[in-house]
Amino acid sequence: MTVLGDMIYLLGMEVKQNDGEIFISQRKYVKEILKKFSMENCKSMNTPMCQKEKLCKDDVSEQVDETLYKRLIGCLMYLIATRPDILYAILILSWFMNCAKESHLKAAKRVLRYVKGH
Repeated sequence: MTVLGDMIYLLGMEVKQNDGEIFISQRKYVKEILKKFSMENCKSMNTPMCQKEKLCKDDVSEQVDETLYKRLIGCLMYLIATRPDILYAILILSWFMNCAKESHLKAAKRVLRYVKGH
């Protein structure tokens, strides 16, 4: 076994070590997600979900590409490891993986805008 120094990256997570402290972040991964979904220039949001918005399967809005929606939710799920503040929003949005509508995609993109700002 060889000691290569302090750990800098582990499974896509940036690791910073100080005296007795370890900080883990996924800033680089967030930037990659924003670029992947063409949202690198979007405005940031203060909250991951709109409190008054009610999402349901019987929504009358237009159907969206399920593959795109699933990829977006999957990317956001990986962020939960370092971002427990988005856990509830991602849980709710994952319920609609097989019946994603425009309103669900809009709510998922709101989470991206929130992550960008925080």
